[in-house]
Amino acid sequence: MLDKFLNLPRYQKRMISVASDMFVLFFAIWAAFALRLDQQYWLPTQEQFAVASLTVMVTIGVFIKLGLYRAVIRYLGDKAFLVIVYGVVASSLTLIVLGYLFQAFVPRSVPIIYGAVAFLFVSGTRLSVRMIVNRPRMRRKERVAIVGAGDTGLQLASALEKGTEYGPVLFLTFTPANHRSTINGLPVVGIEHVSKAVEKHRVQRLLLALDADSCVDRKRLLKQLEVLSVPVQTVPSMSELVAGRARINDIRDLDIEDLLGRDPVQIDASVVESSLCGKSVLVTGAGGSIGSELCRQIIRHRPSVLVLFEQSEFSLYSIERELRAINQVEGLGVELHPILGSVCHRRRCEAVMKAFAVRTVYHAAAYKHVPLVEHNIIEGLQNNVFGTWHMAEAAIAAGVEKFILISTDKAVRPTNVMGASKRLAELVLQGLSERVSKTRFTMVRFGNVLGSSGSVVPLFRDQIRDGGPITVTHPDIIRYFMTIPEATQLVLQAGCMGSKGEVFVLDMGEPVRIVDLARKMIHLMGLEEKSEENPDGDIEVVFSGLRPGEKLYEELLIGDDPQGTEHPRIMMAREVSLPWAEVRELIDLIQMASERFDLTTLSKLLKEAPLGYQPNGDLSDLVWLSNGVFVGDRTSNVNPLKGNVH
Repeated sequence: MLDKFLNLPRYQKRMISVASDMFVLFFAIWAAFALRLDQQYWLPTQEQFAVASLTVMVTIGVFIKLGLYRAVIRYLGDKAFLVIVYGVVASSLTLIVLGYLFQAFVPRSVPIIYGAVAFLFVSGTRLSVRMIVNRPRMRRKERVAIVGAGDTGLQLASALEKGTEYGPVLFLTFTPANHRSTINGLPVVGIEHVSKAVEKHRVQRLLLALDADSCVDRKRLLKQLEVLSVPVQTVPSMSELVAGRARINDIRDLDIEDLLGRDPVQIDASVVESSLCGKSVLVTGAGGSIGSELCRQIIRHRPSVLVLFEQSEFSLYSIERELRAINQVEGLGVELHPILGSVCHRRRCEAVMKAFAVRTVYHAAAYKHVPLVEHNIIEGLQNNVFGTWHMAEAAIAAGVEKFILISTDKAVRPTNVMGASKRLAELVLQGLSERVSKTRFTMVRFGNVLGSSGSVVPLFRDQIRDGGPITVTHPDIIRYFMTIPEATQLVLQAGCMGSKGEVFVLDMGEPVRIVDLARKMIHLMGLEEKSEENPDGDIEVVFSGLRPGEKLYEELLIGDDPQGTEHPRIMMAREVSLPWAEVRELIDLIQMASERFDLTTLSKLLKEAPLGYQPNGDLSDLVWLSNGVFVGDRTSNVNPLKGNVH
């Protein structure tokens, strides 16, 4: 019966609504007279019936004019009830006027009683229909609990009630005084009672809807939720909502910041603003994970020009399109110039810097994936070392004021070529800073960034969705982690501090065991780890062994005596540097070995250089291995490639 009614054409549903309203309005007028005159079987006179009929007709006309019958009852909202109030008030006034015109007996209290009864019946019938129609749909929805009873939580609950996928059944609050209260008919339960509440209300999913200014210990919160074996997800941040990049009901997996459980980084925006506002800025590797986030943050500080330098055509296209949208929506007025090019081409780099009068360079372009660089040693050195050198020389020639290198914790006592190449790039800039004074070179070193290309979090998430297993290289491997926005904010801050070849180190917080991160993700996605103790679990964690060049733990400092700066999350390292003449001699030897494809000599040069490079395995360059040459093999079967690899 209900389905038959719901499938009726729209005009038939409207006619039924009109007929229903006519009936209840006539009944409301009769009830008003009967209550006022205290006559259970009151019958109207001819004049009173005429007044009632005309009042009902006028009221229906007012409802039509106000659009009440265009409202879909299933999604009836506050505006529809205001329309009913306006219509009922107009109907009561009509009853008074018509009673006067027809000289009918209409006591003064009757229009008031009629208005109240009419509102109750007109709105009540619609509420009843909405409840009957929505009840089966609510049963089909997934039962969710909203963690956070603030403005964000209320907006989320309202959006979900109108949707078809999730049905909110309770709020979880961090304010003890709100425990056992209700919001919009939903119970509010203190977070300390989350376990009992989830079981009692048969909650199938938890949604984090924390206000931006809430002082919630996220690490402690996630620890409480982790044991429930219920999926935990979150809603977009307020910045994404304001920028229009997401809606409040765009449910997604936990943010990386939530997984880390750390407070957001605070920077001195005024210092960064004065450093970038009105300047011409160039970012290399602008389409990469770090480079693109640098661009997003730099553009909001309103430089006059932002040059996007990138080797990948698609990456450049993607970041340019995004930045142009930001530029237009926020009215920033920044000139954007997407430039294709390689950092290894010095003349191209110099021409670009001179063409746009660049004053600040953020050098984020690098090959950073450890195993891939181990398998492609020559290209890794060319891009990371010689690319940095060519960009720096181009910056000197173009009169650039500041040059900031994005470095890595893998440059400290490296066990892989990628780390050795980044440490050598640091030595190149330190040597150049002794040679020139006009261009200020600064290096910023930090650890792994979550959410970047090659990050473990997206990899683990995909493996969990595919049913596992999750692959972790070693049970004891630990890493320092920072989110991309955190890292880039501190890079911008550190870039304002450098004066002459300093190496700044970012405070990465406490190191994280990778296997613990994997297990936390399993639990927070509502699953259980499969193990010998729990063979019926969902996802297994498998240890695959350390990859070429990988070590169990990373360091941020070579020495043990860092110097503090004005920012509590930024330190300045005290580390050994080389005169430019010695650096130049080393990179010339590396260049010659690279041109001969002589990886034996190349490996020896890297080990003997003051880089602290101690590889934990043999050379694993794929081309080198395919030609039958191994470390320790001194046969003449060497790849005969000649000339510069570029």
